[in-house]
Amino acid sequence: LGGYGLSAKILYEDIVPGINPLVPSNVLGFTTGLLSGTGVPNGNNTTVVGKSPLTGTWGDSRMGAFFGCELKHAGYDAVFLYGKADEPAYIWIDDDECEVRDATDLWGMDTYHTQDILRDELGDNHVQVACIGPSGEKLSLISCIVTDRGRAAGRSGLGALMGSKNLKAIAVRGTRHPALFDRDMLRELTRKWLESAKKDQNFRRLAKYGTMQEMLSAAYI
Repeated sequence: LGGYGLSAKILYEDIVPGINPLVPSNVLGFTTGLLSGTGVPNGNNTTVVGKSPLTGTWGDSRMGAFFGCELKHAGYDAVFLYGKADEPAYIWIDDDECEVRDATDLWGMDTYHTQDILRDELGDNHVQVACIGPSGEKLSLISCIVTDRGRAAGRSGLGALMGSKNLKAIAVRGTRHPALFDRDMLRELTRKWLESAKKDQNFRRLAKYGTMQEMLSAAYI
C-alpha cells in the first residue's frame, strides 16, 4: 500500500516501455510506508524507485534515517519526479509549500557538504536532505542517493537517474504528525514488539552493525 507497492503501479502506468532510463520521461520516486513518521521501529525507511539505469529494468532501493519521516510530517506519502530541470536545481518542500530552487552553486559538491549548506541556507537543522554527489551528476551507474550524512539508496544506480534530471537534492521540513486511529494502542504494541525484538540475536546484531552484518551470512553462501 506504500513504498515500492505504490511505486510499481505509478511507474507501470507512467513509464513508456523501452525508454532509455536516463531520458527525462523516466520517473524518479521517493515513497514512504504506512507507518512512516509514527515512531514505529523500522517505519522510517524511504524507498527510492525508477527504471534502473544500471539494469534497464525495475529499480528500487531503501535508505534509513529520517527523510521519509519528514516527508510524511510535511503531509506527503510520496513524491514522483517527471522531466528534467534546465539547470542544476533542488526541491524545497516546507509543509504545503513546494518550490524548485537553483542549485548551480551546489553542483560538484559531495553529499555531506550539500546537506550542511542546505540546512544553513534554509536556517533549520531539522531539514532532511536527500542528495547526490559528483558521481550522480556524472551519471555513474553505481551512484547513490544519500541522506543523513551516509545513509544511502545504493542499489539500481538511481543516483544517476537523479543526476539525469539535473536534480541535486530534495530538502524537506514538516511540522505535522500522521493521523492515527489509536495512538495509545500503537504505543503499546510498539513497546511489546521492542521487548520481544531485544531478545532476538539477529535484531541485536542488526542494531549494532546495520546492513553490513549481512556480509557475515553472505560469506557462508
